[in-house]
Amino acid sequence: MQRITITIDDDLLDTLDQMSERRGYQSRSEALRDIVRRTLAEEATGMAEQRGYGVLSYVYEHNTRELAGRLTTSQHHHHELMVSTLHVHLNHDECLEVAILKGDMAEIQHFSSAMTAQRGVRHGHLQCIPDVMPEI
Repeated sequence: MQRITITIDDDLLDTLDQMSERRGYQSRSEALRDIVRRTLAEEATGMAEQRGYGVLSYVYEHNTRELAGRLTTSQHHHHELMVSTLHVHLNHDECLEVAILKGDMAEIQHFSSAMTAQRGVRHGHLQCIPDVMPEI
């Protein structure tokens, strides 16, 4: 492991320390290593022909006209990306779905955008995980 020195302004350092405390990091070094790993993983998911995994979560209003059917149809049309889904009834009007996806990262991102752009879908979030993490 290498030791490095960085220069960082006071406000950014305060923010880093607050985040580190909230997340339970034992040191600034652990926090910075985690930030660098996450940034490298995000960058890798944007590379051409990168394969990997996606965790797509979204909340939707199940009473929105034909929305549940459109979402299910879209999942079937992209069955090659679908690994598994979890469906949870949050309350009388809303459902939470979590889809585990595997394949080409560009296709996963395109599929996820199409799903979360549907009228009646809220709180959509995609977490991308490259198949091969960059060496660090």
